Amino acid sequence: MAILVVTYLVSLVSFFCGVLAFISVRKHLLSTLLSLEFIMLSIFWFMSSVVVNLGGDCYFLLFFLTLAACEGALGLSLLVSIVRSHGNDNFSSFNTLQC
Repeated sequence: MAILVVTYLVSLVSFFCGVLAFISVRKHLLSTLLSLEFIMLSIFWFMSSVVVNLGGDCYFLLFFLTLAACEGALGLSLLVSIVRSHGNDNFSSFNTLQC
C-alpha cells in the first residue's frame, strides 16, 4: 500500500514540475514542447498505476500513449516548420503579422 502511495505521489509531483516548467520557461519553443511531453508522460504514469491497482485493461492506456506520440510528432513538425521560416525558435523573434 505504501508503494502505491509513493507511486501516486511521484507521478503527481512530476506533473506539477512539468506544469511549472511549462509556465516558467517561455524563451524557446523546444523547451515548451519538452515540458508538454513531460506532463503527458507523468499523466500516463499516473493512469497506468491507477489501472494496475484496479486490475483493469490497458487498452485505454495504449490509446492515450498513441495520442501522446502523435501530439509529439505534430509538435516537432511545427517546430521544424517554424525554424525553417523564421530561422530560430525564440518566441521573441516571432512576428504575429507574418504568414
